[in-house]
Amino acid sequence: MSIAAAILLALSGAAAVPPADYRARAPQDEVIYFVLPDRFENADPSNDRGGIAGDRLKTGYDPTAKGFYHGGDLKGLTKRLDYIQHLGATAIWLGPIFKNKAVQGSPGHESAGYHGYWITDFTQVDPHLGTNADMTAFVDAAHKRGMKVYMDIIINHTADVIQYRECAVGLPCPYRDRATYPYQRKGGVGGKAINPGFVGDGVQTAANFARLTDTTYAYTPYVPAAERTVKVPAWLNDPIYYHNRGDTTFMNESSTMGDFSGLDDIMTENPRVVSGMIDIFGSWIDRFKVDGFRIDTARHVNPEFWAQFVPAMLTRAKSNGIPNFHIFGEVSDHEVRPAVLAQHTIVDKLPAVLDFAFRQAVVETVAGTRGTDAFEALFDGDVLYAKGANTAAILPTFTGNHDDGRFATYVRKAFPQASDEDVLKRVLLSNAMLLTLRGVPTIYSGDEQGFVGDGNDQDAREDMFASKVAIYNDNRLLGTTKTTATESFGETNPLFREIAELSKVRVSYPALTRGRTVIRSRSETPGLLAVSRFDPTTGAETLLAFNTSAKPLTQAVQVETGSTRFATLAGTCAPRAAAPGSVTLTLPAFGYAVCAAETR
Repeated sequence: MSIAAAILLALSGAAAVPPADYRARAPQDEVIYFVLPDRFENADPSNDRGGIAGDRLKTGYDPTAKGFYHGGDLKGLTKRLDYIQHLGATAIWLGPIFKNKAVQGSPGHESAGYHGYWITDFTQVDPHLGTNADMTAFVDAAHKRGMKVYMDIIINHTADVIQYRECAVGLPCPYRDRATYPYQRKGGVGGKAINPGFVGDGVQTAANFARLTDTTYAYTPYVPAAERTVKVPAWLNDPIYYHNRGDTTFMNESSTMGDFSGLDDIMTENPRVVSGMIDIFGSWIDRFKVDGFRIDTARHVNPEFWAQFVPAMLTRAKSNGIPNFHIFGEVSDHEVRPAVLAQHTIVDKLPAVLDFAFRQAVVETVAGTRGTDAFEALFDGDVLYAKGANTAAILPTFTGNHDDGRFATYVRKAFPQASDEDVLKRVLLSNAMLLTLRGVPTIYSGDEQGFVGDGNDQDAREDMFASKVAIYNDNRLLGTTKTTATESFGETNPLFREIAELSKVRVSYPALTRGRTVIRSRSETPGLLAVSRFDPTTGAETLLAFNTSAKPLTQAVQVETGSTRFATLAGTCAPRAAAPGSVTLTLPAFGYAVCAAETR
């Protein structure tokens, strides 16, 4: 039976289409499409240089270089909403669009802020990407289609503007900790007394921070004359609102207080910063009615900040008629360790985090040789989140992204002798897991077109419009003979078709968006992973089966005794149970099946 026919079946376990009012959908009802605007579609070449005159080191624009602006913009996104909707996405996660420092880096190592993470002006759209009016037009157009828009926001840092007298510009500056360089002394423990009466950043009151007036406790920060007023709002230009302790080591106290790759680390303990950030991002909700925030580098901000910021954003959203505002933080971790992620939903009180543990489980099993018991470790950890399985249900899941690289790249590196056909099968299998298991599936732009990058970061940020970057255009894509030298908005790639079909299945079955998870079969070696998910209202069972091995398999799997007949939603399912409580599954190598049980 085809997927389309199965969806139309009058099964009592099937659900109606999600509510017409997109605002009524809960976070777990979405399929997210993540896009970096500069790399998606260029609908307005007049903004390619951001209104800046000069060469690429001034404008940041060089469409032939992977680390510079390429010309994509918000008008391009609006132009391609049909394409995104045809893929099955119901929400768009928009890479940061704030005005950025166009170029930064030491001589010979410069790159541009095309990615959006080097903010100077928190109140407006980067001119390379368009205008605030273009943002309004994009969000309004998406909302008219019933699609949500999530903004990628940054609070941990700004662009690299503040420099230190003791360190050469653009070179590493070692972190100086609070014990060795306390706020009350200049140049270290034995130095000159400064900031009298300041009792430390642990006392987060306005009165205490009013006593912190001298920024030279660790280094001597300064702002070059040409950049003294570059940041907006204006209070961000004062070094007193930054930690100024040198580069983070990503360990211990430096994780929340050090400069991330030299970027100016904001002192989020300061009540002035808390109120200022609430004003900044609350304004984006007021002005544009966006539907959620993805928070960059969330683990590098002190928990007390989030305890104030998150409730303020949820309240602001509700006052704008947005009852299901989705907030999820980036907590980058590359192990199947749910506890590392879960602590940020308890200590930091973040509603959700990106599910790096899910991604790692898929990488280690489908792009690796670990057994499917990796998913047992993953799902067992769901109880650790702030609201247990209810929180796990709203974690955005993914298999690849703009920082860590594309899933197909991991497959190619893990199995260099594998044929393109086998690599494609593994990627198709990973998509099936992403779109049917618990969490909120998040598709990285280009994955649906078979993009296979050379690595992570800049090597995984290919253009969807016709690219001029040689190291992108020489990549061998999956499911097609084309390259990124021509635009990639077709809808015939088998990866696009699979995602579109499974997205329809997902949003049609509450078992797949919000149903509880029961593992039916897993193995300590590559092989079968079988999972049942249940409609939260009717109890109807949907059986998911995935074969991570290179050999076909046939195996009996336990199901509910009331699940006697099955409709095939994807793959091939046995039409009937072999015996009460047991169904026999047959899967090809790297195959999968989605089977909906009928209920009486």
